[in-house]
Amino acid sequence: MSAEAADREAATSSRPCTPPQTSWFEFVLEEALLEQHLQKPSPDPPPVQLIVQFLEQASKPSVNEQNQVQPPPDNKRNRILKLLALKVAAHLKWDLDVLEKSLSVPVLNMLLNELLCISKVPPGTKHVDVDLSSLPPTTAMAILLYNRWAIRTIVQSSFPVKQVKPGPPQLNVMNQMQQEKELTENILKVLKEQAADSILVLEGALKLNKDLYVHTIRTLDLLAMEPGMVNGETESSTAGLKISAEEIQCQVCYDLGAIYFQQGSTNVAVHEKAKEKFFKTKELIAKNGSSSLHFTIDEERLAGYCQACEVLTSSSDDASQQATPYSQIHSCMKSGNYQDIVKIFLEDNLTLSLPEQFRQSVLRELFQKAQQGNDALDEVCFKVCVCNTVCDVLQGRTIDIQFCQLFLKPSKEKIDFLLEVCSGSINLENASEALKRKMAAFLKNLCLGMEDLQFVFMISSHELFIKLLKDDERKLLIDQMRKRSPRINLCTKPVTSFYDIPASASVNIGQLEHQLILSVDPWRIRQILIELHGMTSERQFWTISNKWEVPNVYGNVILGIKDSLTRDLVYILMAKGLHCCAIKDFIHAKQLFAACLELVTEFSPKLRQVMLNEMLLLDIYTHEAGAGASGERPPSDLISRVRGYLEMRVPDIPLRQVIAEECVAFLLNWCENEYLTMQVPLPLVQTNPYVKLGQLLAATCKELPGPKESRRTAKDLWEVVVQICSVSNQHKRGNDGRVSLIKHRESTLGIMYRSELLSFIKKLREPLVLTTILSLFVKLHNVREDIVNDIAAEHISIWPSSIPNLQSVDFEAVAVTVKELVSYALTINANNHFWLIIQADIYFATNQYSAALHYYLQAGAVCSDFFNKMVPPDVYTDQCWYRMDGACLFPPVVQANFVSCLNASEILSAPVNMDEGKKHGSH
Repeated sequence: MSAEAADREAATSSRPCTPPQTSWFEFVLEEALLEQHLQKPSPDPPPVQLIVQFLEQASKPSVNEQNQVQPPPDNKRNRILKLLALKVAAHLKWDLDVLEKSLSVPVLNMLLNELLCISKVPPGTKHVDVDLSSLPPTTAMAILLYNRWAIRTIVQSSFPVKQVKPGPPQLNVMNQMQQEKELTENILKVLKEQAADSILVLEGALKLNKDLYVHTIRTLDLLAMEPGMVNGETESSTAGLKISAEEIQCQVCYDLGAIYFQQGSTNVAVHEKAKEKFFKTKELIAKNGSSSLHFTIDEERLAGYCQACEVLTSSSDDASQQATPYSQIHSCMKSGNYQDIVKIFLEDNLTLSLPEQFRQSVLRELFQKAQQGNDALDEVCFKVCVCNTVCDVLQGRTIDIQFCQLFLKPSKEKIDFLLEVCSGSINLENASEALKRKMAAFLKNLCLGMEDLQFVFMISSHELFIKLLKDDERKLLIDQMRKRSPRINLCTKPVTSFYDIPASASVNIGQLEHQLILSVDPWRIRQILIELHGMTSERQFWTISNKWEVPNVYGNVILGIKDSLTRDLVYILMAKGLHCCAIKDFIHAKQLFAACLELVTEFSPKLRQVMLNEMLLLDIYTHEAGAGASGERPPSDLISRVRGYLEMRVPDIPLRQVIAEECVAFLLNWCENEYLTMQVPLPLVQTNPYVKLGQLLAATCKELPGPKESRRTAKDLWEVVVQICSVSNQHKRGNDGRVSLIKHRESTLGIMYRSELLSFIKKLREPLVLTTILSLFVKLHNVREDIVNDIAAEHISIWPSSIPNLQSVDFEAVAVTVKELVSYALTINANNHFWLIIQADIYFATNQYSAALHYYLQAGAVCSDFFNKMVPPDVYTDQCWYRMDGACLFPPVVQANFVSCLNASEILSAPVNMDEGKKHGSH
């Protein structure tokens, strides 16, 4: 071996070796290894990565002997892995800031569901129906953690996310990312649907006023032991990490404030609630200090929230609020008094109290209003931009490209205003030399960018310019300008930037892309795209915003357009139109769709039909949200177009299922039962599940009330719904009754999934149709073998009384569906006494007697003019009287509920009515 080789060998052998990363299965094999690992200064793998690994391994599906994919088994290995994930989270003290930063929404959802499971939260129970004060401290804390995370996730999802530039395409990675995106969207959809319940849970938590405990590694170990080995230490004891009532209130108030603030964009009154919660948070932090072991609150963000709430909730006659620039600007924007905004900005150039971000946001909003057709705002935009630019100059920031663009064509008026702003933004007597030098450099470079000596003379002869620049500096500048002037072509030479650095193409592209994202004017969108394609031919501008989404069935056709400009324009017009439609901005949606229709008519019959279909859906939404909401029937032309869409037989046209769904719901809501029953083409019924369901519903409603011979259609509808609510026998629960992390798939034996059926029903408003489908689900709920308390419903006798394969029906899903349907129905008509009786029966069946009695009384009140008339016997049946009597036997608080619903005159008549009712039943 040579000397050089020996030296290299010695150097290599002397290097410290990197210890190998601990694998996840080592923690399963050695119980004590996890705590030792977590105590290290920088554990590798880090805690959050361990959570992902444990849950990933625990949720891996298995494959049986027939090569069928099965849900992950509920065996000892998987239970240990889930427990290990919970222990790591307990080591992190369940800090949602840490967990949310490092874990995806699906993983964190899985983790918190496991926490609920191990904390003995009853499965299938709505958290809002649970009394937190009666639960063990760790169980209550688990519910709080889950619901806090739910509303935090909703708030976080509303913030814009910068689109990540994709790397080299890898099919497996892209598929995995797409699956995670879809799973995240599904979870967010559920969380948003349950947002109102989560808010109620957290509002209830504020009334607890007691300390709670959260699971630690030790308490999780105790729960994992056999019951006999716990030595009396249970969940209800004080085992675990103590969280004081003040800390809980502080964190819950902050999270509630954030969700209320987010909801305030559509409901201004909610800002008052947000203000109350944020100021309560501020008060608790001032009282207890900002340092806490169990929560962290971004105090700068909290201060921003408080300031925003003060502005948004200030009244016009509140002098103290109007004294702040924020409130004044907000008031001016609301009233359209834009000239006063310029004065406020000009005054603030001396005090510099407004943050740069706020100034820019006001300017962006003004630009957006100007682009929407308000030409009077062009001058205001320029003046506000000048105020912002001078402020930037004095604070040493770079001049924005918007000012350069607005100053491309200077005028006497523009220069006069600019000099007025410069003079009003600096007090020469008190200003520092550094500040004076910045202003002087700005004015000097402004002159160098001018082509017209007349404008240069206006600036150089101004009092401020003379005071800031010395005589020799002014003379040198004028000489330079005179030497340049003969060679300047005023028509063609662009104005240079103030620092003789031309604006780069990428900056201009970025500005145009920003305008493209904000604009909803089809003509302006077209002009911007033409400019962008003139600058570069390498970009696909339909990809610049992750909010621009079109359905895949359309995307494949649009992206097949060869001309890149046309492709971008069609895609963006459709995406913006669909977005406007989703946020109920139907006016702009119609403009965007009309422009897109005009464009595609020239070259693509297929896309022309697509746009006609989308405009039909838009017209349905517009009518239902406008004239239809007040009961006005749709025009015959719209009904004909809906029928024409359902009967359309144009080959190779991409179709969205939601359009057929909305068309069928539209016909049912406006009682077009004759058409759905008799005139719908048979092939359409056989191929479209929504048309088939609509036909069965229409036929059943048409025959009500009818003889027994006419119940054939009711039987057909019954069989279709039973099949939808059936599940495959291969999906079973574990031995201990716990539900797996991966939910069982819904049965594909029916014509649609149960969730699709529920979504369709929630588009219906016609009372008889809702009563019919609600009656069917009530009957289906009542046929289960272990039913104790039947639920009553109108027309319940038309349905079959038994099911051949009873074990195949998912009765838990049926029960949930009944609750959701009656809740939805009562939002349509809160005074339908038959729906109120169903709601009361549901509460009675679940032992919620106070709520049951409330709805029984409400049903009686609405059909008897608040008990001034006799309650009809088909409303207060024998069963109803029996259940009201039974409810009154429970604690006095329930009886108080009964008495509070009656006024003095009603109390006198109530016993008579009750006695008369009792004569018809055996009590």
